[in-house]
Amino acid sequence: NLYKMGADVLAVDSSEDLIQDFSGRCTSAVCADLETEEDVIALGLNNMDIVVVDLSQNLAASVMAIAVAKEQGVPRIVAKASSERMEAILRQVGADQIYDPEGEAGQRVARVLLSSGFKEFYELDDNLYMVEMVPKDDWIGKSLSELKLRSRMDLNVVAERRKDGLWQAMSPQKRITPESVLLVVVEKKNIKMLQ
Repeated sequence: NLYKMGADVLAVDSSEDLIQDFSGRCTSAVCADLETEEDVIALGLNNMDIVVVDLSQNLAASVMAIAVAKEQGVPRIVAKASSERMEAILRQVGADQIYDPEGEAGQRVARVLLSSGFKEFYELDDNLYMVEMVPKDDWIGKSLSELKLRSRMDLNVVAERRKDGLWQAMSPQKRITPESVLLVVVEKKNIKMLQ
């Protein structure tokens, strides 16, 4: 995704086959043993703005890559951890941010399952959520101006999904239909009002 967004991406792995497969989806692909300090230093991480360490199944390689990146002055180091213990270790070594895609996806799925109206659920931070949802029954046939959701429920309907699947800004005068799919931003304290 970073590469598709225009970023220069260096992919590194110890598997020649994986590097071969990945070579067309990044700026550079290098085969290296990330458990070996010399191989990690040779990558020239000091030229990177961000280093993402996605080696949650290999603690030794994760620690080495993070330690060398930190020593070489990389401003931001993001790492994947497979457990709370691994997260603590990677933070001690120098990771600035830890992500757990399996855990995050599981939480998102759980929230979607808790509400029949939620289609997708994103936690933007500890206080703010963005929810893709079908409208509540009492919203159907009314406009955002009539519903006054911002003042009544302290939430913002940001967009509506068009029939072609793309999002468009939601006009305050447009009536909500049963087929509408809305993108709503809401604070954590108010999320239960949407369920």
